[in-house]
Amino acid sequence: MTTVKAAVCRAFGAPMTIEDITLADPGPNEVAVKLAACAICYSDISYAEGGWGGHLPAVYGHEAAGTVTSVGAGVTGYAVGDTVLVTLLRACGTCPSCSTAHPATCSTAVDSVSHPISAGDEPIEQGLRTGAFAEAVVVDTSQIAKIPADMPMDAASLLSCGVITGMGAVVNTAGLRAGQTCVVIGAGGVGLNAIQGARIAGASRIIAVDMTEEKLEIAREFGATDGVLATEAKPWSAAKNILGGGADYVFIAVGAIQAFDQAPRYLAPHGKMVMVGMPHSGQKSSYEPVMMAAVGQQIIGSKMGDVVLQRDIPYMVDLYQQGRLKLDELISGRWKLEQINEAIADTKTGAARRNVIIFD
Repeated sequence: MTTVKAAVCRAFGAPMTIEDITLADPGPNEVAVKLAACAICYSDISYAEGGWGGHLPAVYGHEAAGTVTSVGAGVTGYAVGDTVLVTLLRACGTCPSCSTAHPATCSTAVDSVSHPISAGDEPIEQGLRTGAFAEAVVVDTSQIAKIPADMPMDAASLLSCGVITGMGAVVNTAGLRAGQTCVVIGAGGVGLNAIQGARIAGASRIIAVDMTEEKLEIAREFGATDGVLATEAKPWSAAKNILGGGADYVFIAVGAIQAFDQAPRYLAPHGKMVMVGMPHSGQKSSYEPVMMAAVGQQIIGSKMGDVVLQRDIPYMVDLYQQGRLKLDELISGRWKLEQINEAIADTKTGAARRNVIIFD
């Protein structure tokens, strides 16, 4: 067992507290990873606010990178000293979802309450099956992927969620082809990666939609060809004027219900609306189904970009090493674990691309 410092959530909506927690030794098919960096994803914030339920106390955080320090029985392919990214994607490899390359919707239940975190005799939930707002984690080997030892750990951590969610929605879920067009609603951490994915896939027009000119300018740096302010009376009309018609795809990269309500208006006939952002449980969107059915439009859900770690991470690392995938530029702030509440507050302003917790 190992004692490490972690940011513990003890009440929804309240500041996290820095405490000593105990990590169990790795069990069968598990590894312990000493973390170097963990980015803050809005999913962590939603859980910490009680938006999706869950048990407390909990340690959240799921977008991390570090070094393997010990391995459990039966572990193959990984050894002490390997540098890896750590993600929430825990997959059994055999259920219908896993066997059809959709590990993000693995149907095998996982007990995240009793293992592997505790504080004395008090069990602590391993939030998002990871608990990476901590100096170290113990996770299943399906949740890690090797990264080059010389790759910056703060940049590598972004591949664990934000990058694969946005880029994967474009290249895996949607299968966008060269020459097609898209609209990306929301130019935050996930939206910028959807924009990057569309650029890399060869989209002819990529329109970013957001609330400020500053964020639209950042979107252009990542590959958007055009920008439309969401504050316009009818932003979809402005996008259609740019395209000379509707878009082949619209990617909703925020959790705002208004974005889901408006998304179909951007589409061309036979266009596809891809839901990437996740509103809080219980929130509902509305649209006119007869209009979508009449012109053959579709609604598609995308969780974690339908990523398969061992398939997708190597080529994304290669794109980064070539300079074609921007990772360092996504980082808007680096913070210490003790500053996590300030980092979360900064993230909630909407101005941050990705804030990253750096461990000593």
